[in-house]
Amino acid sequence: MTPSIRGRVWKFGDNISTDLMLPGRITYPVMAGQVSPEEAATHCMSANRPGWYKLVRSGDIIVGGANFGAGSGRPAHLPLQALGIRIVLAESVARLFYRNCINGGFLVIACPGIGALVEEGDTVDVRLRDGVVSHPGSGRTLTFPALPPDSPPMEILRAGGLIPYMKARLGLNTNSG
Repeated sequence: MTPSIRGRVWKFGDNISTDLMLPGRITYPVMAGQVSPEEAATHCMSANRPGWYKLVRSGDIIVGGANFGAGSGRPAHLPLQALGIRIVLAESVARLFYRNCINGGFLVIACPGIGALVEEGDTVDVRLRDGVVSHPGSGRTLTFPALPPDSPPMEILRAGGLIPYMKARLGLNTNSG
């Protein structure tokens, strides 16, 4: 996990649910291994932005409103990861979604004020160690709680998720099931 992330913004509003990211009809086939996260990604946000997945480029960033990731405990981060989304910055993040993302090795940060800082298509820089989001076009910045390299969330993210992190901590062979 790099200490700095730069990417193009996709902006979403309040209450973006896990069902929008990973629709119910796809959730169980994904969890059963019948549908890959890459296949599931073709359905990501399709209810509110049909065809969005075709426009996303690896390295893009989602900026969300309040209560991003509301809903169920489904692994809604999987299609975002498969699309190459680097990070979600949101006004606030649903607690279960946040925990599932970190446990799955996907970075999500609550950053109040982010919606007013950027517009869709803008570029932002995120410095995790410093807890700073900057908008190069305007020179404006916002802060969020920093994520130093030795913080538990960063250690989990660097390991690729909670399971690889725990295997490493316990000295288990990470190449075996």
